Amino acid sequence: MASDRIFGAVVTLVALAYAASAIQIQTSFLADPVGPRTFPMLIGGIAALCGLLVALKPDEDPEWPAVATLGALLVSVIVLVAYAYTLKPLGFVIPTAITAAILSYQIKPQPKAAVLAGVGLSLGLFFIFKFALGLGLVALPAVFHG
Repeated sequence: MASDRIFGAVVTLVALAYAASAIQIQTSFLADPVGPRTFPMLIGGIAALCGLLVALKPDEDPEWPAVATLGALLVSVIVLVAYAYTLKPLGFVIPTAITAAILSYQIKPQPKAAVLAGVGLSLGLFFIFKFALGLGLVALPAVFHG
């Protein structure tokens, strides 16, 4: 119960800080009637209410996952942060294939299937994002295409 109360309090404080920063958004006289502050303030308010609810009505003491599960989550976070940093210099296809393969391997440790899933997801998502949605993605690093 203590972990839920702490989590709820932290979420409430972060949500309130988020809403307070939304109040600082400058608006011009040509803005629409709702303005750019409304959506962030709404999100902050809902998050604050949810945090208060968790803090005031916590669940029973939770069962924390095993250390191996926490290690797998840490690996996933590290891989996703590395992915974010490698997208610009390496393009979309290579980092996405590597990241998807690693995460797929964590779900089901079969190397061949993980590599196929990574390559398939990478190419499939690239074609969807680039051609179906019209996003300006760069497929490969500049070294490959000059």
